[in-house]
Amino acid sequence: MADRYPIFDNEAVHASLPQDAAPVVVVCEHASNAMPSEFGGLGLDRAARESHVAWDPGALPVARAIATSLHAPLIAGAASRLLFDCNRPPEAVDAMPPHSEVFEIPGNQNLSDAARAERVRRFHDPFNAAMVKLLDAQVPQLMITMHSFTATYNSQPREVEIGVLHDDDSRFADALLACAADHTAHVVRRNDPYGPEHGVTHTLKKHALPRGIHNVMIEVRNDLIATADQQAAMATMMDIWLRTAMVACDIPQEGGAQCPA
Repeated sequence: MADRYPIFDNEAVHASLPQDAAPVVVVCEHASNAMPSEFGGLGLDRAARESHVAWDPGALPVARAIATSLHAPLIAGAASRLLFDCNRPPEAVDAMPPHSEVFEIPGNQNLSDAARAERVRRFHDPFNAAMVKLLDAQVPQLMITMHSFTATYNSQPREVEIGVLHDDDSRFADALLACAADHTAHVVRRNDPYGPEHGVTHTLKKHALPRGIHNVMIEVRNDLIATADQQAAMATMMDIWLRTAMVACDIPQEGGAQCPA
């Protein structure tokens, strides 16, 4: 696009905004493990910074492919969730976690109120401002948030392969689960490996539910989307499910909605 609002391209958020978009928005809060140099990698070694604790490996390529196929805008986090988890409210302990799974996060230990407020200002506020700006302009009928999760957690293997998550509004999740039951050999479960009780539906609660937007959070086990070929195959399968569920929920698939230029 010729003229981009800085609100959609900064250290906290990157967005793709097609013209004549479908009435859908795709969100990938944990798309990046990037950390500005002044944070010193939060005291973590490279392996930790590249692990799932810092981001959702594989989620962004799948989200991007889905958004491209649906001709939908994509809003993606541009910084590691260890700096601030944009799928959490500022007051949540795990918005800036002092530890995550087996990792201690030195740079998040004993953060002062001022340091926490600065993280909110730099990462939470710009991400949410971009969300509001887009939703106000586009008025979508469906929000899809894309995540990945680990095949093992605290040394315990996870059987579930794809999670279809929702909060109080289960309309689109119900339709998606019905489609998945007819079209896959994957282990697909509702609100698994996480659910609303774990605080993971924050984006849906903050931005979709108050607007009455159909919504769903999709979690894919990251060993299933570790390569480009796997990511493309997963996105193709998800595209079929999503389009089928959109028909069931009377959500138009053609373009016409206007994103901010």
